[in-house]
Amino acid sequence: MRKVYYDILFPSFKMTAIRPAQEDDLASILEIYNQGIQDRVATLEEDTKDMEYMKQWFTNHSTRYSVLVAEINPGEIGGWASLNPYSHRCAYSGVADLSVYIRREFRGMGLGSLLLSDLERVAKINGFHKIVLMTFPFNLSGQRLYSKMGYRCVGIFKNQGKLDGRFVDVMAMEKLL
Repeated sequence: MRKVYYDILFPSFKMTAIRPAQEDDLASILEIYNQGIQDRVATLEEDTKDMEYMKQWFTNHSTRYSVLVAEINPGEIGGWASLNPYSHRCAYSGVADLSVYIRREFRGMGLGSLLLSDLERVAKINGFHKIVLMTFPFNLSGQRLYSKMGYRCVGIFKNQGKLDGRFVDVMAMEKLL
């Protein structure tokens, strides 16, 4: 994995590196994921997760289903992104699902674009030809990120899931690599 410094983009940071996640990063990944759950704009998950859950999740992400982190200053994780299995069927082995989560205080600063750009590069190396994702139609900042990076809206699933006891729509997006 290449280590890239973004001093021009982030002058207040000592360093920003997009790199593969390590087990030592799990506490930060968990904290950021739980922020996404609590904020109710990125996932249908309602209950925050614990370290046992995160360890199992990380174990299930083989080298092909990579997890990247954005390191802000040495040892400080500002966000993470992962490739996830789309389907267990071999016909879909070239398609990955995507997750991107940014720590609250770093949202809107470009970390999502940096993570997504590197994750797409890794996806190609790992043999994926397409990335899909699900987002909420009301998650406008997420849609701006994905649209800017070349993802297109495939459609909206009406009443796809429940969040806080209410049905919510989910938007499907895709990008051919």
